[in-house]
Amino acid sequence: MSEVTDRKLRLGTRASALALWQSNWVASQLCELGYAVELVEISTQGDVKSGPIGAIGSQGVFTKEIQRALLEDEVDFAVHSLKDLPTEVIPGLCLTSVPPRESVGDVLVSNRVASFDELPERAVVGTGSMRRKAQLLNRRPDLQVEDIRGNVDTRLEKLDRGDYEAIILAESGLKRLGFLERITHVIDRTVMVPAVGQGALGIECREEDEYVREVLSNLNDTTTFLAVTAERAMLRALRAGCLAPVGAYGQLIDQTLKLHGVVLSGIGDQRVDAGEEVSLAGIPLTDQVLAAEALGQRVADDLISQGATGLIAEVRADS
Repeated sequence: MSEVTDRKLRLGTRASALALWQSNWVASQLCELGYAVELVEISTQGDVKSGPIGAIGSQGVFTKEIQRALLEDEVDFAVHSLKDLPTEVIPGLCLTSVPPRESVGDVLVSNRVASFDELPERAVVGTGSMRRKAQLLNRRPDLQVEDIRGNVDTRLEKLDRGDYEAIILAESGLKRLGFLERITHVIDRTVMVPAVGQGALGIECREEDEYVREVLSNLNDTTTFLAVTAERAMLRALRAGCLAPVGAYGQLIDQTLKLHGVVLSGIGDQRVDAGEEVSLAGIPLTDQVLAAEALGQRVADDLISQGATGLIAEVRADS
C-alpha cells in the first residue's frame, strides 16, 4: 500500500448521475484508505450532442475529453464505465485498476409486460445500443427497435409516458442508481450477451505517475481484471470498436478463465458465436494477464473465421 501523503488526487469524471455515482464510489474507497480526492467534472462529446450514439462520430465519445485532461495534467486519474472505454492504447495513459464487477446483465424495463417473451408482436422497444438492437432482432425480428437517448432518468420518463412498450438497460446502472425496483426481467445471456466490460469500472491514469498508479492498485480486483482483459483483447482483435454489435462475457471460475464472444449483423439476421477457455492455475499474475489476452485473440480468430469481419464492415457502412 502506498504511503499516504497530503497530495489531493484530482478525479476526472462526466457529470451524469451514473458517472458521478461511480466516481464518488471510487473516491469514497480511496478516502477510507486515507487519501484525499476531489472530483473534476468534464463535459464529453457524448454528453453535449444529441441523436444515436453511433451517429455522433466515433467511439470514445464519452472518454476522449477526459483522456485529454489526463494527458494535460488537469486531473490525476479518471473513472470510466469500462464498456465506454475504447481498447486502443493511448500513449502515456494506462488502465491501471478495475474494481469488483457489478451485475453484467441487460434488463427489460416495462410497465406492460413481465418478461421478454411476453412482448407482443411488433412491440416498440427502446435502446441506444447497436449490440442490444441486433440481439433483440436476432431473437424477435418482429419487434420495432427504436433509438433512445438520455440518462437513465430520462429514459425511464420516456417509458412512463408511453413512448415504448419496453426499454433495455444495463442491470448494473439501475442497481447503482437505486432503481432496482424498475427491473422487470433480467434477460438471459443466451439471448443477450453483454457488452465488453459491462458492469465494470475502468480507472485510468498517466503511465508515468507511479504514485497514483500505486494508490489505485488498492482498488484492483484481479478476477474482474483478468475477465475484462480477455473481453477487451477480443474486441481489439476484431477491430470493432465499442459501438459495434459485439458482445462478450469472461468469467474466472476455479482458476479457469472462460470467454464467450458474439458478433451480429446490424439487423440481427446473422450471428456468429465462439467460446474458449484457459487454465490459469499455478502461473504468476503477469503471465495470467498474457494468457487472458491470448484467450481474447483466439476467440476473435474463431469469430473472424466464421465471417465476423464482414458483419462488422457492413454495420460500419450502414452507419
